[in-house]
Amino acid sequence: MKRVFTVLALLLIGFSNAQETGTIAGKLLDKESNNQPLPFANVVVKGTTKGSSTDFDGLYEINDIPVGTYTIEFSFTGYQTVEVPNVLVEANKVSVVDATMGATAATLEEVVIKVVTNREREEALLLEQKAAVQIKESIGAEQLTRLGVSNASGATTKISGVSKTQGSGQIYVRGLGDRYLSTTLNGLPIPSDNIDKKNINLELFPSRFIGNVSISKTFSPANSADLASGNIDIVSKEVSKRRDIALSITGGINSNVSDGDIFDSFKATANNEDISLGIYSRAYESENLVNALTEQSWNPIEISTPINYGFGFNIGGILGEERKLKLYFSGGQSIDNEYREGLFREFDQGNLRDFVPPDDLRRWLRSVNTTGMLHSQYKINDKNNLSFNTFVINKVFEETLEAGREGTTEIFEELDNIEEGSQFIRDQNIKNTLLSATQLIGEHNITEKNTLEWAAGFNYLIANEPNRIRNEVNILNDNPNTPENEEGVIELGFTGGFQQRKSVQEITDEEFNARISDELILKQNEDEDVFILDVGGNFRNKTRDFASQFFGIEEGNNSDINPTSIDVIGDIFIQENFDNGLLQLNIQPLDIYDAELLSYAGYANFTGKLNKLTAQVGLRYQKDEIDVNFDVGNFVNRETGQARIGSSNKDYENIYPYINLKYEVNDKLALRLSGSLGQTLPEFKEIAPFQYVSQVGQVFQGNPDVERSENYNIDFKVEFFPQNDELLSFSAFYKRINDPINRGLQRGGEDIFSYFNTGDRARIIGFELEGRVYIIKKRESYPNLRLSGNISYLDHIQDLKDVFREDGTLEQTFKYGDRTEIGLEGASDWITNLSLTFNSGNEFPYEFTLTGNYASDKIFALGAPRNQQQPDVFFNGEITEKGFVTLDLILNKEINDHWSLGLTARNLLNPTIERTQFIQEVVSGDRFDSTILSYSTGVETSLNLSYKF
Repeated sequence: MKRVFTVLALLLIGFSNAQETGTIAGKLLDKESNNQPLPFANVVVKGTTKGSSTDFDGLYEINDIPVGTYTIEFSFTGYQTVEVPNVLVEANKVSVVDATMGATAATLEEVVIKVVTNREREEALLLEQKAAVQIKESIGAEQLTRLGVSNASGATTKISGVSKTQGSGQIYVRGLGDRYLSTTLNGLPIPSDNIDKKNINLELFPSRFIGNVSISKTFSPANSADLASGNIDIVSKEVSKRRDIALSITGGINSNVSDGDIFDSFKATANNEDISLGIYSRAYESENLVNALTEQSWNPIEISTPINYGFGFNIGGILGEERKLKLYFSGGQSIDNEYREGLFREFDQGNLRDFVPPDDLRRWLRSVNTTGMLHSQYKINDKNNLSFNTFVINKVFEETLEAGREGTTEIFEELDNIEEGSQFIRDQNIKNTLLSATQLIGEHNITEKNTLEWAAGFNYLIANEPNRIRNEVNILNDNPNTPENEEGVIELGFTGGFQQRKSVQEITDEEFNARISDELILKQNEDEDVFILDVGGNFRNKTRDFASQFFGIEEGNNSDINPTSIDVIGDIFIQENFDNGLLQLNIQPLDIYDAELLSYAGYANFTGKLNKLTAQVGLRYQKDEIDVNFDVGNFVNRETGQARIGSSNKDYENIYPYINLKYEVNDKLALRLSGSLGQTLPEFKEIAPFQYVSQVGQVFQGNPDVERSENYNIDFKVEFFPQNDELLSFSAFYKRINDPINRGLQRGGEDIFSYFNTGDRARIIGFELEGRVYIIKKRESYPNLRLSGNISYLDHIQDLKDVFREDGTLEQTFKYGDRTEIGLEGASDWITNLSLTFNSGNEFPYEFTLTGNYASDKIFALGAPRNQQQPDVFFNGEITEKGFVTLDLILNKEINDHWSLGLTARNLLNPTIERTQFIQEVVSGDRFDSTILSYSTGVETSLNLSYKF
């Protein structure tokens, strides 16, 4: 280890002496026009050939200036020339010189040398990361374009220690998944679009909405204490030009979809006919969904040319003679089609129960995303600014699943064996999400040493499954070759009365939230000693109304009615067959729950800088109240015996401390140390015992008894900045989680996934390496080659506990097989991201980027014992998602000042996504891993053309 650190130290020293140039940038104001930006002025570094001119916003930038001290000259016809002497240019630094010009000579007070940042640029974000006290990493709009990232979800995976599940899109930070994360938009909470998730699907935020995306991997008192792995903050795009108008169109196709048979007859749900211009119009409201049983088709429709396409636009600028108002509006729509084919298996105690072979499980997925964003900023005066943001996202997602068309599927237990017959399942589901987030943000410089910031927001979410269609039938082998029915006799499923059904699920979330922060500089002197006190608070009130109901059909008593084909099952569902008793209508009682989260907090944060050491110490008081009241059919109170109706009430109150230390060895090298206490609250869906049935029959159910987790975090990081746009870093971290929450299989015979505090504690030790360097140095008009990458390793373990009654007898155990401890759900041992970018360097360059990601195996769900007295023999083992590699290729070409062209090929390797389960056969005792789910998502190729006005 000593040798390794010695080599690293030598490399750092070598890099620190390699750079010999810096940058001068700034803004020029017009004294004669009330200090408005002065465009088209000349800026020259005297004594050199270096120079530039200011743009519409009065901004300029001069790069690659050799280290030294210079005089900067500003000139403009009719104005007095301004010279700024003694401007020091240092290696890898940006010296920012702001000046004011007028008809008379400017005084020295009108020239300011400082650092400013454009938070969409990589250099600016690295400078911000360098200056920050807490451990934070960001990716801006400039880098998103280079990497071909189309949304916020893809942006996060370019940050070290972050991975994404290809199938579900779930984000993992340092191996911890959805429940251990928090997501904010401009620092305010934003709701999930999915009952199954705590955080919103980041794929809903297109890159044109994004100024930058940052992940804070350590706790700060200004953030909610409800996080363990990090906070993802999306910062909306702001106006940066006098005029910002652009249009883009995109077209492409998925390789799985391009297959001839799939392409010619791509399936969409029967509800597709109710989608117009990306908006779903409900033909049948929840209260009259029963009419859809006989009045609406049960059959999918076919789309002949399922290509992917989309458009986007933005229009913005700075308005008014005084340029106080900035407006930016962006909108667009995208349509994506995907096809998956693979196998499905389900085991019980090592015995294969349900089985769909690889060529008999088919899924057609289609999504239409319609997005709109408005950002406005009004500068009241030099000390007061107001910003207003509103986002609207409408997503229509369709999924059609078929299993058993080939007659080889055993998916539910109504036949004795495959010789008697097989099963066929078709599930058609449409999910309609409408999300709006409205925010008002204020910034006030009360004095030079006192800054007040506040924000208030309202979130509104409707996430419905308005008309899910389900068919389960048996295909009997009695007369497989009769002319009337070549498929065999089609028999309606007869278990439970709801195997032919249409169902509705509705979620409505409303949330009010707010934050306030007052920063007071207590001391600041010429020795750069700084003492800052930051006090503030947060408020959040979130409510949810949930309802679900099934409307089913089964054969009447002593009746025998058979569809002629699996493709015309709905032909027998006519009113006449109900009237004559051949069919019977079943309506399940309405399942409902309502929930409320009330959270409020106050914090104090002190930052002190003495020479090279910066210390930040904070305390956060937070109180969280969670109340869930439910009336669901599958719940029975164990204490009272009361069915259906129940409630779960959680009340947590605590003080959360935080410390962050930063030591600047020199201008390029810094050491950081952080420690904090946090929590992980259970989500509404983890508490409410409503059962959600997946397309292949797996059931997910909440647990009213689950409690919060406590999280302890320690982080150490070394950061080295060879240049202002380069970074090398090493991180080590330790996390301890008390009472960790996991998704696992319930005990007993049912194949039901639920949520439990499965152990007393979990532990994570991790390491991260990150680098962003130029292999071929960036120079004006010359090609350059850049390598960006990160690699993370996690060592993670948690215990599995026994739960005892008051008399000392065993009530429940989470141990099974020989598992007394196991890894964390969702944690990969290894995560790697690499990107190689070549830029031709000319005025309108070509830019090629090859980017790859690898995340190793992760636990999808913990197993469970089937017999509490013999858990080592009778159990169902954990389910693991196997690791895989993704590879993308992105080509961007600026044709001229207006036109640009982009070509993207995603998922080039098209790996098989696979889940396996740990199996032990009861009779033989043999143990093995068996694949229980597999599919591929296809290679997506797209072409993008954009025009900037």
